Amino acid sequence: MKITEMGLLEEVMEASGIGSAVPERIMSGAGIPAALSVDQIDRAIQSSLDYLLSVQSKEGYWVFDLETDITISSEYILLQRFLDRNISPSLTEEMARYIRERQLPEGGWSIYEGGKSDISASVKAYFALKLAGDSPDAPHMSAARNLILSLGGAVRVNVFTRITLALFGQIPWNTVPVMPVEIMLLPRWFFFHLEKVSYWSRTVIVPLLILMAKKPVCRLSTDTGVQELFGEPVKNAPLDRFDAKNIMKDLFILIDRILRKAGPWMSVRSREKALGLAEKWMLDRMQGRGGLGAIFPAMANAAMALKVLGYPEDHPDYRRALSSVDDLVVYNGGEAFCQPCVSPIWDTCLSLAAIMEAGLSPEHEAVKKAVHWLMKKQVSLRGDWTKNAPEIESGGWSFQFENDFYPDVDDTTMVIIALLRAGVLENDSLRGDIMRGVNWVLGMQSSDGGWGAFDKDNNHLFLNNIPFADHGALLDPSTSDLTGRCLEMFSILGFGMDYTPVRKALQFLQREQETCGGWFGRWGVNYLYGTCAVLRGLFFIGEDMKQPYISKAVKWLKSCRNPDNGWGEGCLSYNSPALAGKGQTTPSQTAWALLGLMAAGEVKSAHVKDGIRYLIETQNQQGYWDEKYFTGTGFPRVFYLLYNGYSRYFPLIALATYRRLRFRELRSVSRNTIGNILP
Repeated sequence: MKITEMGLLEEVMEASGIGSAVPERIMSGAGIPAALSVDQIDRAIQSSLDYLLSVQSKEGYWVFDLETDITISSEYILLQRFLDRNISPSLTEEMARYIRERQLPEGGWSIYEGGKSDISASVKAYFALKLAGDSPDAPHMSAARNLILSLGGAVRVNVFTRITLALFGQIPWNTVPVMPVEIMLLPRWFFFHLEKVSYWSRTVIVPLLILMAKKPVCRLSTDTGVQELFGEPVKNAPLDRFDAKNIMKDLFILIDRILRKAGPWMSVRSREKALGLAEKWMLDRMQGRGGLGAIFPAMANAAMALKVLGYPEDHPDYRRALSSVDDLVVYNGGEAFCQPCVSPIWDTCLSLAAIMEAGLSPEHEAVKKAVHWLMKKQVSLRGDWTKNAPEIESGGWSFQFENDFYPDVDDTTMVIIALLRAGVLENDSLRGDIMRGVNWVLGMQSSDGGWGAFDKDNNHLFLNNIPFADHGALLDPSTSDLTGRCLEMFSILGFGMDYTPVRKALQFLQREQETCGGWFGRWGVNYLYGTCAVLRGLFFIGEDMKQPYISKAVKWLKSCRNPDNGWGEGCLSYNSPALAGKGQTTPSQTAWALLGLMAAGEVKSAHVKDGIRYLIETQNQQGYWDEKYFTGTGFPRVFYLLYNGYSRYFPLIALATYRRLRFRELRSVSRNTIGNILP
């Protein structure tokens, strides 16, 4: 289904403020709430706006550090040893200091701020610190070792940590789940195929297939290994055990056992052919500066695979692989850490939305620079997504500076929303590009009515039972948060609830609503994120916000407010839905809750007023908000993110939206800031 140029233009002009349809629907109120003046809000908004403008790059983009737990930095240190690289001793020490500073009093390391010790993260941290030169007899190392042993020892780690231990000879390779490189030869109709798993799984798996076929071992001396972390000797046998409660999992474990027996009998010719296909697949997708998949695990695996395949250090592909990893390192006041990836497009479209919501016009230099930079980043390459959507033209945006094989629906919708509100359709030369982006999103809608991030209909959920997928995040199915954002984009384009893709999306969202009233958040923590994204989408698309299912969501959202008048939700809610909406207050999650409530018509409510006051009172002198808790999600229950940009732009969006809705009669705002980017 495609949009004609004339239909697109007319509907966008109307919905973007050039017409009056959407502004008429935006609720407004009169009067000033007690103890909260317009001047207070103005000052907070101006301070935040000034800060954002001060950190915009000269090219027009914004990018903020992206942090995760200590595993990525630990893996960076381990990678250097495997590759036999001589990196700066000061870098090693600064990264080791970063790891030490995040050790918990009990001796281990968690996978998010405020969490309990995680066995796999703790083993990697201990291993990295030992390679960095820390004595195993040092108090912090002794505490870590005791904690790891109390949790069952290194034999209890997850699959990816198991692979790391095998790469360094700490456990036998045959204790790792079987992933034969012959996977590259499987037909598409087979129950397992690379095209049936997510982009991040694909890019991590393919170089890993090379490593698992070659079974390299980086030999360590006894005093640099971590045999002391095993409570008992590792047996030369698979570590996965059958579980009668999960028949599907048991079936895959049985397949794993069969593959182990069959491995030595597989054709040498087939293996060499599969290795060649894996090498080509990998090289084709790492030709630019961004590295394979533009995410650290894939980039690190690719570098190791090239090393094992015999690429010399001066080979262009090998040098590029190393540079892509090194580009992720951040130096920060005596410490250093490795980012899992970078987020410039995401940060830029949200920062652009924030400064426009704060009142900047499309003619402002900062807006024009951001628009120009974003337009240059539109992807024209036909990447892996074409396998499930071959009929549509490329036109999306990716998350990183460069990741052309893998644009995503999340970034694309957010970029288009920001660009439309910046008036790009007034530029004749850009209309076709915007149409390509919109049609790309349309073509990526899954058959269930929702949207996944990188692929269409990537929903073969049974594959999460294979032993290799103990993280449970092998796939990229439709999610509520992305679907809500797509609804907002369609609303700005002028489409309503009678539009077929919208109608299917609404049905998807009603099916996905949780018993509590909220919606699951796949890409942000968690139900606060998902619920606010959906409420915003429903409001903008024209849904009756008084419907019982929406009132239920609003009631739940209000019930989650903390005594300090803010909102917060911990990462543990992914493990226990009973903890939905519960956790330490954070500025970003407070902003999301406020945006959701305002969309539901609660602008005048005490919950919103007090939440706005909380943001004003907690703003720091630099104009942004301090945030230490992880509110971004990589993989639920396994991998979380601290977006340092979230406390820069989301609170500003919430404050500026409140000012526009509550005081619109007292303040004039740009005609193109008709709405607000979703959390």
